[in-house]
Amino acid sequence: MNILFVCTGNTCRSAMAAAIMNKIAMENDLDVRIESAGIFAQDGQSASDNAVKALETYNIDLSNHRTKPVTEDIVKQSDIILTMTEAHKQILKPLAEEKVYTLLEYAGDSGDINDPYGGDLDEYRNTAQEIYDSLVDVAEKIADIKNND
Repeated sequence: MNILFVCTGNTCRSAMAAAIMNKIAMENDLDVRIESAGIFAQDGQSASDNAVKALETYNIDLSNHRTKPVTEDIVKQSDIILTMTEAHKQILKPLAEEKVYTLLEYAGDSGDINDPYGGDLDEYRNTAQEIYDSLVDVAEKIADIKNND
């Protein structure tokens, strides 16, 4: 299963979500390929410093992350697209209506993942925790899908 995480700039939320999901997938032996991209991302930027620091709490190294924009190809290659906000979802719906969800929606909740961009380290840690908690539910859902195939 190919999962794409999408936010605005791909320096914070979607980058953190992809890295956290990679860790959860490895720990739970999930067969997934994970990518992240940003709707307005430039190619090749680093993750924000506070995103890197926030993920150190989970023993995840985000220092090698490089941003990339959402493209039609990456959308086509994805089985599930998980956006950080409803607005991101609405932008991508014309390209991928049947496979785009907000992260919280797919996890069985509602709302948006708050954007910590420009905030302090505590804001990034809170966002990382919110993403982590949601991805635990997403991982269970993916495992259930695989077990029912």
